[in-house]
Amino acid sequence: MNQLKHRKLKTRNSSEAGREIGLNKSKVVVLKTSPATVVADYGELMRRAGYRDAIDPKIPTLLKLNLSWTKYFPACSSQPWQVHGVVKTMIDDGYEPSKIIPVENKTVVTNPVRGARNNRWMKILDRYGLEFVPLPEVKWVKHQFSEPLLKLGEIFPEGIEIPEMFLGKNVVHLPTVKTHGHSTTTGAIKNSFGGLLKTVRHYAHKYMHEVLVDLMIMQKELHPAVFAVMDGTVAGNGAGPRTMLPVEKDYILAGSDSVAIDSVAALMMGFDPMTIPYLRMCHERGLGVAHPDEIEVQGEDIEGVDFGFKVKRSFVIWGDQLIRKGWLQPLERLLLHSPLVVWAPLASNIYHDVFWYPTVGRSRIRRFNKGKWGRLFESYR
Repeated sequence: MNQLKHRKLKTRNSSEAGREIGLNKSKVVVLKTSPATVVADYGELMRRAGYRDAIDPKIPTLLKLNLSWTKYFPACSSQPWQVHGVVKTMIDDGYEPSKIIPVENKTVVTNPVRGARNNRWMKILDRYGLEFVPLPEVKWVKHQFSEPLLKLGEIFPEGIEIPEMFLGKNVVHLPTVKTHGHSTTTGAIKNSFGGLLKTVRHYAHKYMHEVLVDLMIMQKELHPAVFAVMDGTVAGNGAGPRTMLPVEKDYILAGSDSVAIDSVAALMMGFDPMTIPYLRMCHERGLGVAHPDEIEVQGEDIEGVDFGFKVKRSFVIWGDQLIRKGWLQPLERLLLHSPLVVWAPLASNIYHDVFWYPTVGRSRIRRFNKGKWGRLFESYR
């Protein structure tokens, strides 16, 4: 088990936690779940985490789904039972379907509509009368942020474009518990990366940690409220966000502080959140709470939880970092910022979809399908 320098989290019961939350502590709720109860458990999770206090039902709410791969791979993207649980809970609690807006963007290597089908979100959304909105199809506008940003202004000197529809709306993020080769871990904060930046957001990979801080600054200006509901039923270890080893863990998490929920997830995976630059920088700037001493965990006792995860880099991320930060950096502009850049998404698709997924990925999916969460995934067909 990893020895975490800052690990002093102690889970409280509801009455103890209620007395202490007012003392400048952020609250994260963590529950254990099972395939038979997961949809109902998401309702309990969200209500205990205070989502109704955070998300005003009179204001339209974006459901920012997480699509890391057009194909389905366990722990990679928002799980169908996660989408089901969140949507059902909001509808049951009186949120108008017309004011719940599921969205996701594309990258140079993903297709949001095909991804929504492959990850089995569409039937759930259709059942509850929700229309999936692919962000490439909406209007994007340049927005001048009032607070200085660390890196995005430099990366996009001609102006930062955001979806116009994001202005003034609440957002609920639906990330998963997983590692990431660029940022060590990924979660609620990183999920905004796919909503607020356009297709060329891979330009931000070179300064990933600073950009994630920028995204927190941007969200606080754009959204009246931000809430996160994270799925850790199957967590991703290793070379995330795609070529991971999926591991059944049976946890779900929720909270209104994106920094805090990402920090708790990092702790559970086996990382010290204060050593992860984007979490530490967010904490230091008052954008959320990353230090475990200042986070109140309700629900499951996670004091001894340590998945022992290790972050690795996939072949694609290794190559990307070699060009952006390594000995190939002199060729960065030619390879990634010129018409020749078409080679990069082509290489990524060949590696991920043609080589890795049908070989290594397929064997891992077969093992997943034999387990309890794989059987639940098949029930959403």
